[in-house]
Amino acid sequence: MLIKNGLIATAGDLYQGDIYIEDGIIKEIGKDLNIEDSEIIDADGKYVIPGGIDVHTHFHLDVGIAVSSDDFRTGTIAAACGGTTSIVDHIGQGPRGTTLHDPINHYHKLADGKAVIDYGFHGVIPYEVDDDRLKEMDQLLEDGIESFKIYMTYGQMVHDEDSIKVLKKAKEKGGIIAVHPENNDTVNYLKKYYSENGMTAPIYHAKSRPEECEGEAINRILNIAHLVGDAPIYIVHLSAKLGLDYIKMARDRGQENIYAETCPQYLVLDEEKYNLPGTEGLKYVISPPLRNKANQEPLWRAVREGDIQVIATDHCPFLFEKEKEAMGKDDFTKCPNGAPGVETRMPVIFSEGVMKGRISINKFVEVTSTNPAKIYGMYPQKGTIAVGSDADIVIIDKDKEVTITKSMLHENVDYTPYEGMKVKGYPVMTIVRGKVIVKDNEFIGEEGYGKFIKRYKNDELVRF
Repeated sequence: MLIKNGLIATAGDLYQGDIYIEDGIIKEIGKDLNIEDSEIIDADGKYVIPGGIDVHTHFHLDVGIAVSSDDFRTGTIAAACGGTTSIVDHIGQGPRGTTLHDPINHYHKLADGKAVIDYGFHGVIPYEVDDDRLKEMDQLLEDGIESFKIYMTYGQMVHDEDSIKVLKKAKEKGGIIAVHPENNDTVNYLKKYYSENGMTAPIYHAKSRPEECEGEAINRILNIAHLVGDAPIYIVHLSAKLGLDYIKMARDRGQENIYAETCPQYLVLDEEKYNLPGTEGLKYVISPPLRNKANQEPLWRAVREGDIQVIATDHCPFLFEKEKEAMGKDDFTKCPNGAPGVETRMPVIFSEGVMKGRISINKFVEVTSTNPAKIYGMYPQKGTIAVGSDADIVIIDKDKEVTITKSMLHENVDYTPYEGMKVKGYPVMTIVRGKVIVKDNEFIGEEGYGKFIKRYKNDELVRF
């Protein structure tokens, strides 16, 4: 395959050129390449970028009262149609008493033969941490599971003492700990208070998980990481300026191994969505919740200036009519938390970021592909356009205007949070390891084409 005349954008370069692909690998990059018997793709006037990498999805996640509606077939098809060529899934933890390997093995069965793009898994460490679990972390790191998730809230939360053990192990063995930061006791108190006092409309979901809950938890876990020698830590779905301020403060005192992720919903949507008529606000019951609009510009600035390194999605869809509305219509605390977004991430951020001048095309590539690959042990196999890298490539028509509607998306859910949003610039071709799997918003790939990605500590990490 020969991609001709494209405007090639990486995290550090922007130039017009050609890309020659053979056996799924980028073999040559140059100008006016002419290689016989090649399939020619004319990308004149279009951006050619490394495929998007979404390192925060929840496919087929069982939350007890519901199961997220995208499995590894429908979810990865949607991802591909939106310009994403690899995902790393935050898997379910399983019941008490299971090993760390058990959910990993279960998710291999869920994904194998179904995923259409390449995929990895974050290990998850729930409940108590003992010597057996720490030994399992060693084994999983050797097997290419480079990252582990801990929650500071929910029933599977890890307490501070066990967080120390996990962070210490990651520091010693070259792993990284992803953290869902919310103050569990405060959230539970507020949820109970609002529910018992009849304040059960969707807006009280936001009020029950205020930004102080996120900020306090971020500050606490960063202090713990500092105590164990600057342990590597990754803050997921940062939603507000307060938490960002704590991250910047920790970096100012010398903590280099802190990484932060935000999501499109926190950059372009706000808490007024909870005040929509009827039950419409339940569509936006996610954790952390949408915030006051005043948080958006500080988050965009942090992306632009490098204080936030990754934009992922936290894609976790539940059917609105059958689950979110049916369970939450009388009480927000009964509504499953989560929303779709894996298909809309790249077009929304390209349109709102690049086309509106908030970030450069290079920064766009950096936060949607290159940094996720570097932080999570996939670079330079993935996350860049370079000789020797996987030919995971997306072509974006920067002039293509699209109005996002549920009907044009491929996510297996009955709504999109971005219904009616007009975007400029849209992926028109997705290539995974040298194979075109999406063309003009139509999936033409093969079920089961995706491969499991073994991820190991990367020496070329993001530095500030």
